Amino acid sequence: METDVLIVGGGLVGGPLACALAAAGVSATVVDAEDPKTAVAPEFDGRASAVALGPQRVLAAIGLWPAIAPYAAAIEQIRVSDGPSPLFVHYDHRALGDEPFGWIVENRAMRQAILQRMVALPALNLCAPARLVRLERQTDKVVAELADGTSISAALAVAADGRASPTRAAAGIGISRWDYRQTAIVCTVAHSRPHGGAAQERFLPSGPFAILPLPGNRSSVVWSEKSHLVPAIMAQDDESFRRELGLRFGRFLGDIALEGPRFAYPLSIQFADAYAAHRLVLVGDAAHGMHPVAGQGMNMGLRDVAALAEVLVDAKRLGIDLGNAAVLACYARWRRFDNMLMLGITDGLVRLFSNDIAPLRLARDLGLAAVDRMAPLKRFFMRHAMGLVGDLPRLMKGQAL
Repeated sequence: METDVLIVGGGLVGGPLACALAAAGVSATVVDAEDPKTAVAPEFDGRASAVALGPQRVLAAIGLWPAIAPYAAAIEQIRVSDGPSPLFVHYDHRALGDEPFGWIVENRAMRQAILQRMVALPALNLCAPARLVRLERQTDKVVAELADGTSISAALAVAADGRASPTRAAAGIGISRWDYRQTAIVCTVAHSRPHGGAAQERFLPSGPFAILPLPGNRSSVVWSEKSHLVPAIMAQDDESFRRELGLRFGRFLGDIALEGPRFAYPLSIQFADAYAAHRLVLVGDAAHGMHPVAGQGMNMGLRDVAALAEVLVDAKRLGIDLGNAAVLACYARWRRFDNMLMLGITDGLVRLFSNDIAPLRLARDLGLAAVDRMAPLKRFFMRHAMGLVGDLPRLMKGQAL
């Protein structure tokens, strides 16, 4: 089997990349280890992702958003507070226009939309469930061998196979990583009062506590807690857990009830030593993984998608080898600085707020209050939250490739 681009991993980043390329005339083959039926099951992984306005334009431009939109809740307000402090910063999308900051979407809904779109594109071949057993990067092409004996040759391979990325490891690309000693407890709650499209980020000494709007009177909770306390919390029965959650959640949305199971994910930061090697590039979590404090993981992955798709489509139109080192270096330069900046911002927020040191607490509370009163700075932060700051690829401007 021959294809222009081989993508290892067809999830929330690899899938959109394949769709973007195939729709623009670059043939793509996706190898994914997961059975598509399992990937869209109700109990898939419990997580929801924040999709900012800029990355949402990427999903819209490549034909994915219409199937996602019914399951998305708009973020119209953001409130950031430091524990019980009365000082906070409040963002309202109306200060910039009519469009929301972004949307919260359950991962399973996005996964289902991506799978449906991949199957519908003639220039896209999906191999799933399938296991990659060998990837040979030759002088003029890459050759992949699957467990069932299928052989795939392509000009370029893309590692979109997550934080552990066997593809990255096999290429000898190292990573830098450290553990936050925090674990994210993720669950969905129903509540008796409407959330009004408001996302809440509360910084507590043990870690950030986020309440993110979902369709209807429902919210996704991302509760970052000290890792050594999490096993006991997760072992509680549903009612005990609900009461413990309620102490942090508060009463502003009325009565709360658990909807579905809860999940726990250890939190760490990591980044690859390089984004490109001979006929190989990294995207999404294979290249960078960050704390969920600002909800930017999915957004940075979609920025990778938009940049790489633009570079490869332009190269294809010019008749340039898609695995050309100069083409891959262009993508790496474009994305590495932006990702490293966001990694630094999220890491700094976690370290600044995940403590109860009185002088620091006073300084950060005053800082939040100051930002809330400085309109130009607030507008900049709001545009940043929307994903509209920086050197934007065409797809993030809502333009076609």
